[in-house]
Amino acid sequence: MKGKRGKLLKSRKVEEFIAEGSASRRYTAVLAREEKWYVAHCVELGVVSQGKTIDEAKANLKEAVELYLESFGEEELPRSTQEVVFYPLEVAVRG
Repeated sequence: MKGKRGKLLKSRKVEEFIAEGSASRRYTAVLAREEKWYVAHCVELGVVSQGKTIDEAKANLKEAVELYLESFGEEELPRSTQEVVFYPLEVAVRG
């Protein structure tokens, strides 16, 4: 019960923060599968979280970013460039 209560309190804080008229922000997130976990990374903020499913990893990252912004504020934070390009990168390896 303690874990659920803590998560519920965090969710209420985030809901209160949103209800106070805060603006939404858009950042870039990258998901990668590492063995049995999906690791989610917010590129601009350096916030990382994980989950056993893609949806869980995304939800956990969203909560982690909201808590990060609540703790450290939004001043001088970079904004997403709104354009992300992924491409295969091949490099020579001497071996």
